[in-house]
Amino acid sequence: MKTLKTYILPIAIVAALLLHNVCYAVAPLAPVLIFCILLLNFSAINLKQLRPRIIDLWLILFQLIVSMAGFLLFRLCGANPVIAYGFLLAVLCPVAASSPVVGCLLGADRNTMTTYTIVGNIVISVAAPAYFSLLHVQEDFSFLQSFWAILCRIGPTLGLPFFVVWLLQTAWPLGAAFLRRWHGISFYLWAVALLITLGQTFHYLFNNPTAPSLLVILGLLALGVCFMQFALGRRLGAAYGDKISGGQLLGQKNSAMGIWMANTYLDPLTAVTMAFYSIYQNIFNSYQLWQKNRATNN
Repeated sequence: MKTLKTYILPIAIVAALLLHNVCYAVAPLAPVLIFCILLLNFSAINLKQLRPRIIDLWLILFQLIVSMAGFLLFRLCGANPVIAYGFLLAVLCPVAASSPVVGCLLGADRNTMTTYTIVGNIVISVAAPAYFSLLHVQEDFSFLQSFWAILCRIGPTLGLPFFVVWLLQTAWPLGAAFLRRWHGISFYLWAVALLITLGQTFHYLFNNPTAPSLLVILGLLALGVCFMQFALGRRLGAAYGDKISGGQLLGQKNSAMGIWMANTYLDPLTAVTMAFYSIYQNIFNSYQLWQKNRATNN
């Protein structure tokens, strides 16, 4: 079982590459899987004990400040707008709703992971449309329209399972206890969701041809931003006694959400950056799980 958990990510990457057309066809299943994953993850903790922490503030400030500062720097240097938007989105994109699954397997604190997953997504649902309006990149959408559209994508998969578990823990403890006993299967649900998400990523890359030179630049940009966020997140997390949480919360992004925002509000080519980012972050997660398993066996 440990071996399966170690190699599930590379297996998913290869399977997604080969079955990307199938993954694209079953894409509507991904939000349902994420809902179930969060339902089981929330059931494993006492939701009444969740409290925002100082690390949450630093993480959200990093996303808000660095994303805009990097965008402005790229534009001042005369970079292609697609590159500037790619950096903005790769940093601003909210943390993946399923990040607590990988984080907890690596030894992160479940409460820390869960709290920022909620807080970060809520803040970005407000900040992203504000940034897009400020940069005048969404002339067909008002701030409220953008906010509502993003909230409608985040809310059902994040807010609904939270409410269901809170209701069970408050009014029906036996039901909450039943769910808690099954929270271990969230990993396998996440593996299926990962397969579908990666399949959509490959499908996007194969069906949206980009100039080779720009493709290389966006790929390198995504690699650099991915490395930066995992590295800085781990350093920040270490200052608060949980470097794994810091790395995963800053580095693991909701790439499907990022691709959707790029296609909806920015230049569609910007989505290429998030497609590459999705691949890099999952390769790194696979490496981390392999390292964790090797250390445990030794």
